[in-house]
Amino acid sequence: MADIIQLLPDSVANQIAAGEVIQRPASVVKELVENAIDAGATQIKVNIKDAGRTLIQIIDNGCGMSDTDARMAFERHATSKIRTANDIFAIHTMGFRGEALASIAAIAEVELRTREHDQDLGTFIHISGSNIITQEPVSCDAGTNFQIKNLFFNVPARRKFLKSNPAELKHIINEIQRIALANPDISISLHHNGSVIYELNGANKRVRIVSIFGKNINQNLIPIDTETSLVKLTGFIGQPKHARKTFGEQFFFVNKRYMKHPFFHKAIMQAFEKILPPDTIPSYFIYFDLNPADIDVNIHPTKTEIKFENESAIWQILQASVREALGKFNIVPSIDFDQAGSVDIPMPLHDFNKVTIPEIKVNPSYNPFETQAPQKSYSGSKTSFSPRTEQRSAPTNWQTLYKGLESDLTSAPEPQEDEPVQFKIEEQQTVKNSVQFKNKYILTPVKSGLMVIDQKRAHERILYERLMQVLENNEVASQQQLFPETFELNASDATLLTSILPDLRALGFDIRDFGKNSFIINGTPGVLNTSSPIEIIEGLLEEYKNSPVNLQEKARETVAVSLAQASAIPYGQTLKPGEINELIDNLFACQTPNFSPKGKKVLSIMPLEDFEKLLK
Repeated sequence: MADIIQLLPDSVANQIAAGEVIQRPASVVKELVENAIDAGATQIKVNIKDAGRTLIQIIDNGCGMSDTDARMAFERHATSKIRTANDIFAIHTMGFRGEALASIAAIAEVELRTREHDQDLGTFIHISGSNIITQEPVSCDAGTNFQIKNLFFNVPARRKFLKSNPAELKHIINEIQRIALANPDISISLHHNGSVIYELNGANKRVRIVSIFGKNINQNLIPIDTETSLVKLTGFIGQPKHARKTFGEQFFFVNKRYMKHPFFHKAIMQAFEKILPPDTIPSYFIYFDLNPADIDVNIHPTKTEIKFENESAIWQILQASVREALGKFNIVPSIDFDQAGSVDIPMPLHDFNKVTIPEIKVNPSYNPFETQAPQKSYSGSKTSFSPRTEQRSAPTNWQTLYKGLESDLTSAPEPQEDEPVQFKIEEQQTVKNSVQFKNKYILTPVKSGLMVIDQKRAHERILYERLMQVLENNEVASQQQLFPETFELNASDATLLTSILPDLRALGFDIRDFGKNSFIINGTPGVLNTSSPIEIIEGLLEEYKNSPVNLQEKARETVAVSLAQASAIPYGQTLKPGEINELIDNLFACQTPNFSPKGKKVLSIMPLEDFEKLLK
């Protein structure tokens, strides 16, 4: 039998490695920016075109590379950070396995310009699909300039399965956020198609968090600072009242490296136990500093999953630190004197010389033991009243107020003193025999048994069909706001909102970009009755981010689904009998009343036979 085992060519091996390391354009940004940090860069510029499909450019002012190092950097497992196996357990840098550049060069066109600070000339290398096209001296700035063009040009299947540009850009923004939060002292900028998304200057951790997530988060941050023999914990947690219903502001960092750790997340959730609003997740930015020998970062290709040697002990320290911070800082609001700007002290509207001492009115003739009303006498004020008794005449024709009620009053027997009051079932039912249960479900009897309706899902179905009707008929009815509202979002949410603004305008929203991730709401859809459009927009973004649909042709339908979910009546809201009846009427006027826009059951009928079995 002939030998069938062969060594893979380097180009094929690099493409296989790229499948693990380079999953999307955001993976390229992550690897190259981390390499710039390892090179000692203090300024990093990231330029993106078409969400990374066309161009990813990373420019840094790091140490640069020599002619030989620039060529060797594209070889598999070529690294400057590992010499022996023991070095793996003393890693202080980001990348160290030497797979990133080789993997990127295998599935894209790469142009590299790099120069060391003490050299007059640098090196230019052009690689396409692992094939070296050009290598020559070049005049360039000190540091390194990478240009990654036409990502996945030779792997069309991988390029086909990339998401839409807004979705891929969101992943890039998330990677920049993680790196910028882990390295607040480094200046980082991000540009997409010529527009600025981030322009972050070097600062401390708090200022960096505020720069990324907006000024509103500043008063929400509670500091953490704990140092033990095992680990040093620093960072911030968010106040419980500002917790959100989805993930987005939860970050763990170990030795300036972002990580995911569900076990430590559970420690924080337990520390917030019983003080969080239902189904919400608090914000946190936790930095772990400990000996690199006590962790293993080499268990995942992207190095986002890290194993701790003393995991249980650190879990206890983390939970205790969060509880201590909540006890210290979550009760009384504090004034941050380090924040930019001044404190506004309100000035009096009138002259100080015209301020008078308030006078107290006293009734000296008041006797608490008198049974009759005392005569009025006031002293201590500029206007005095003589003691007199006020007489009021009874209104005429008062008997007509009770006309028609005499029979009801006389027919209802008064219960005896110790006799229990009996209520009939009909008296507890609404007009259509429907009642609300636990402020979540609506119970209504039908011929076959008892129908149970989920009030939130029912309202979602009603709103969704109304919104889709608006889109189909182009019946845009916008209700203008009496006072337009302005709000600010973080860069990721602002980019997402900008991408769906045309679809929101088609639904009746009048939202304008105000610049610097700020927006102004001038009008809302007429089909929505809301007094807080900002909450609707925030809820819409949260629902839209969790939507699995990314196809451009279904974007409007996705927006309609998300908007219906964000605008529907929440669980826990009490409904009046008229509102219950209107909700039921509108539900059964829908084309698909049995299911919510996301396919969940809206109603269920419990047969009468099941009730009879319960009572046997």
